[in-house]
Amino acid sequence: MQRATLRFGGLYLVAVFLSSSLLWGLAGTDPIDSAIGKVFLLSGAALLAAILTMLLVRLKALPLPAKAALCFVLSLVGGVLYCGIDHAIYTICVYPEAPVIDMTNIAYNVIYGTSLYFGWSCLFLALSYSFDLRDRERRLAQMREEAMAAQMRALRYQLNPHFLFNTLNSMAGLIEEGERDDARDMVFSLSAYLRTTLALDPLQDLPLEDEVALQAGYLTIEQRRFSDRMAVEIDLPEDLRKVPVPSLILQPLVENAVKHGACRKTGGVTIAIRARQEAGRLWLVVENDMAPADRLPGGASFGIGLRNVGERLSRRFPDASGFHYGRTSDGRFRVTLTMPIRTA
Repeated sequence: MQRATLRFGGLYLVAVFLSSSLLWGLAGTDPIDSAIGKVFLLSGAALLAAILTMLLVRLKALPLPAKAALCFVLSLVGGVLYCGIDHAIYTICVYPEAPVIDMTNIAYNVIYGTSLYFGWSCLFLALSYSFDLRDRERRLAQMREEAMAAQMRALRYQLNPHFLFNTLNSMAGLIEEGERDDARDMVFSLSAYLRTTLALDPLQDLPLEDEVALQAGYLTIEQRRFSDRMAVEIDLPEDLRKVPVPSLILQPLVENAVKHGACRKTGGVTIAIRARQEAGRLWLVVENDMAPADRLPGGASFGIGLRNVGERLSRRFPDASGFHYGRTSDGRFRVTLTMPIRTA
């Protein structure tokens, strides 16, 4: 603000100097002969303008009407002082002759000085309000970002209890079935998985290959319970491995695939994770077999995890993401996410 005021004030004085030189030249005064006097006069005017500006800065908390009245009063005082500086320079220039006192000329100088300072006051107030508005917009943008970050963290942290609930249910199922060794191995696998996921920053992206690897680790945990009938397919093209995606964005979809696939359908179940790019967008698909009589997720049964996926995408990529789900023609259930392809 201070640097901008100095630059703006300098430009204002240069404009006053050039315009006054032009006008006095048109009136018959040699602009070169009068240049030295005008430099001294404008130097004094600059000092007065600096004092006026400091007063306005100190009283910036006043309402706008009070500021306008203050600007006028200060400009009038500045106009009188400007006239005094002009008369002093004139006296020095005509010395040893006695200066001629012309009240009309004095009145013109007071009016000119008042206009000069009032114009600067108005420009300074406009500059000050411009910076205040910019600072307010910056603070509002920071507040929006902080609010968005808090929402993203809240959405992300809601996934961990959801995941733990499902995984602990799987462990309980293994224990009930007498598969204590598998349950123990599942505890170790869960510990390693949580050590990785809890260290993730919910606001930081992951390379797609790391996100898929996390989900493969989760499915490995679940396969200990359904090893006799659950298969996993992963299709991740080499050119998409480093594409950044929101961390754990696939987790609720994979959990849903296990819940509506292996947990409810008898016989073999295949869970697939696929990625592709199309028209500059990343397409992520999670697909699973499901029982023919199983209802589609929707309404209250849609679940907090899947709702959070849609909310995270819409908040992260407004008007640039997609979230679709439904049965396929062969009776499988498919969830598709789309988002812009970005560089890491």
